[in-house]
Amino acid sequence: MKNTDAILSFVDDRASSLIALSDAVWEVPETNFEEVRSCALHTEKLAEEGFRVTRNVAGMPTAVMGEAGQDGPVIAFLGEYDALPDLTNAAGVMEHTPLPGNGNGHACGHNLLGSAALLAATALKNFLAAHDLPGRVRYYGCPAEEGGAGKAFMVREGVFDDVDAAISWHPLFFTGVFPPSSLANIRLDFTFTGKAAHAAAAPFLGRSALDAAELMNVGVNYLREHMLPSSRIHYAYLDAGGAAPNVVQAKTTIRYVVRTLDLADLVPLTERVRKIAQGAALMTETQVEERVISAMANILPCPPLEAAMQGHVERLGPPPFDEADRDFARKMQATFPKSDIIAAFHHAGTRPDLDKPLADFVLPAGGNRSSLGSTDVGDVSWTVPTVQALGATCAIGTQLHSWQMTAQGQSAVAHKGMVHVAKIMALTGLDLATNPELLEAAKADHAARLAVQPYVSLIPAETMPSADNE
Repeated sequence: MKNTDAILSFVDDRASSLIALSDAVWEVPETNFEEVRSCALHTEKLAEEGFRVTRNVAGMPTAVMGEAGQDGPVIAFLGEYDALPDLTNAAGVMEHTPLPGNGNGHACGHNLLGSAALLAATALKNFLAAHDLPGRVRYYGCPAEEGGAGKAFMVREGVFDDVDAAISWHPLFFTGVFPPSSLANIRLDFTFTGKAAHAAAAPFLGRSALDAAELMNVGVNYLREHMLPSSRIHYAYLDAGGAAPNVVQAKTTIRYVVRTLDLADLVPLTERVRKIAQGAALMTETQVEERVISAMANILPCPPLEAAMQGHVERLGPPPFDEADRDFARKMQATFPKSDIIAAFHHAGTRPDLDKPLADFVLPAGGNRSSLGSTDVGDVSWTVPTVQALGATCAIGTQLHSWQMTAQGQSAVAHKGMVHVAKIMALTGLDLATNPELLEAAKADHAARLAVQPYVSLIPAETMPSADNE
């Protein structure tokens, strides 16, 4: 074991305290930009651990930053603590058991995400202090990853401009390096305004906003044949115009999410969607107004950092799960179909093994796996060299954004996986703090990519963070 692996004892020393933070955040699930209690819990923990605390980062009340150390490189750990609506569930049960309250649930494991990132940051700052080493360690508590693009707003305000490198992770059912890919996306609301009329007596006097929205959907469905296979377009009605079918609907609002593998492809595809909306308004003699809600960039790869993290993944191996953990995971797997388990292995580029309830292996470097979700970590990755880990915290096959993920959020499996991935992140952070050659290689790779394609935020200057950004 390397001398620098002594940092692992600093992780173990603070593990129980940060597990308690994770469980406390799980108990108060809050959604985009409304993470008041969750942010307060992280703020209290930062102060308790000796960080210098900055509140209201980028003007957002639920964003916080803690810093420790001096001189040397600035190493940032990115945390999240937002939950999802309508995915509440009791902890540790093997059936859908919604809890009373607001209906929110930590179905993407962000209670674990923020706590493990803070655990890694705490271990690194304590190690540097104990060895009198230079380096500034920061923990960023970032709101509204679930569609609100909190980090994208933070990037827009220059929050990460003096950071040298950033580290994060995400809960899943495997341990490894997060695939350096994601989908850039933009969220737009299209509001069609027409003219109300009696649907039977004088329909010819009305101009239906609902018809316009439905024609837009038809047009976008035809567009799907003529866009890249990796691109995605989703929609949801926010206001269908009312519940009275005998009234020609005068106003309808529909939200669209447009996603592409690369930021450069997002702009032209979004323009085509806009033209379809305009065409639908023309056909129905209605008016259409558009509002950008949020936008996220895709993740920019950083091979030097990914290789460094992979080395620690392979040396540490999988989390130390025991037979009790495997029994728990088997029972959880019984609540979803085998196809979910098989898909999990395929998603990771590994051969399915239905006898493995938990990952007793780590993902190899490279492979054909990729992420077709979206994350605002992407915007940070265009600003500074960034790397992410995957941490096994649930039964293989558990779907993110499911009640089963919420139910496992306080389990021993989740706790062990959280501490394990914190060690991977802490070791990677120590590499960056003590190995100037690695940091320079990461910065050179990052600069070369930006020289080919500079970062452009698609969030208009007038768009501000809002709880509506869901």
